[in-house]
Amino acid sequence: MLLRLRYLLNRARRLSPANLLGFAGRIAAGSSRSRLGILIDMLWCSVRYETAFQDYADWDFHLLTRAERATYMTHPKSNHLVERYNAKEFRHTFRDKIEFNTAFAPFIGRDWLDVRVASPEQIADFAARHGRIMAKVPDSLSGLGIKSYRAAEIEDWTAFREKLLAGRQFLLEEFITQHSDMAALYPDSVNSLRVITFAEHGKVSVLASVLKVGNGGDIDNFSGGGMYTMLDEHGVAHHPAFDAAGGTFAAHPISGTSIVGFRVPLFAETLELLDDVAVRIPEMPYIGWDVAIGTTAPMLIEGNPNSGVYQLKPSLSGVRTGLLPRYREVMHF
Repeated sequence: MLLRLRYLLNRARRLSPANLLGFAGRIAAGSSRSRLGILIDMLWCSVRYETAFQDYADWDFHLLTRAERATYMTHPKSNHLVERYNAKEFRHTFRDKIEFNTAFAPFIGRDWLDVRVASPEQIADFAARHGRIMAKVPDSLSGLGIKSYRAAEIEDWTAFREKLLAGRQFLLEEFITQHSDMAALYPDSVNSLRVITFAEHGKVSVLASVLKVGNGGDIDNFSGGGMYTMLDEHGVAHHPAFDAAGGTFAAHPISGTSIVGFRVPLFAETLELLDDVAVRIPEMPYIGWDVAIGTTAPMLIEGNPNSGVYQLKPSLSGVRTGLLPRYREVMHF
């Protein structure tokens, strides 16, 4: 109870009235309820069900009954589970992308370089070998600070290194060549999976499997313009994707590839990979794994110690039950 109260007080301090009114107005515009009614309900749900305002919008809380709302996992609830299960002294391995690449080197499946210890000549050689490279801020979240570069467009490698250092883009990675089926969704970003697992006594349970797809940019992150839809236990998407702005997509708006009915290639191999990696640091049992599907095998992108929450959108799927019962069954809370 104290943890919940502390979290709500911290949220109240960070509350943006403009952000809140924007959410309420957008939801009201697509419903028969007033903005004031939605606003009051959002505030009530934040207390009663611990819903973030984005949660309320993403999972159509304005459409749900009390009993249905009570079945939804939310980001605040997930944060509590992170604090309960993931040991603070081990989180740095997952929060720093360079540490993560080092710790999980056999499962990364791509070349990478630490800009801080590399010379301009080494960076030039790295970029020349791979053509297109990704620069990342090692401790960033939600895809912030990630940018792709092409070797042919860079002329001054000393200046390029200085630019990377100034922007804290200390990690360079080979751009992943993804499976042709994944590229068909949207070729300009790596369209990845977020698979949330909980490991206990050597057993790995999948809490949620998600297909993330880019839309107009280099990354597929939900907060960066990307979209997502849920996958079944066989890696098949049965429902349209949606984005943070409320857009919905049965087919990709740029590629035209159908999202509904899409089957992720090498999905069984992905689950086998996670059975291996999820037990390697037992002090961190609750992780959201980002996985790319390479041409012949899945490869780890990163592990998120604060995994985020993903569920079906009721207005798109017709499913009005969230994943909280599944989390409780697996995580025993």
